[in-house]
Amino acid sequence: MTSQFVLTMGRDALTLLLMISMPVLGVVMAVGLLVSIFQAVTQIHEATLAFVPKLIAAVVVFAIAGPWMLTTLVDFLRRTIEAIPSVVG
Repeated sequence: MTSQFVLTMGRDALTLLLMISMPVLGVVMAVGLLVSIFQAVTQIHEATLAFVPKLIAAVVVFAIAGPWMLTTLVDFLRRTIEAIPSVVG
């Protein structure tokens, strides 16, 4: 196992992590921005008003993009596990 292989695997893992988390983070950030604008305009400062829509948006994104996220992660893990014999031997 070379240091180049380890660095490549680490980079691929971090790239996969960013790719999988982007849909949820993007939607939750957009909903948070909209709720913040709504709170600033109406001067309603309720903590649950900011939390509940973000939670609902995250659940919806997981329901829609969840199968893709899981398939992508399983494919990466399968490739990593299948590469073990060639790296060790």
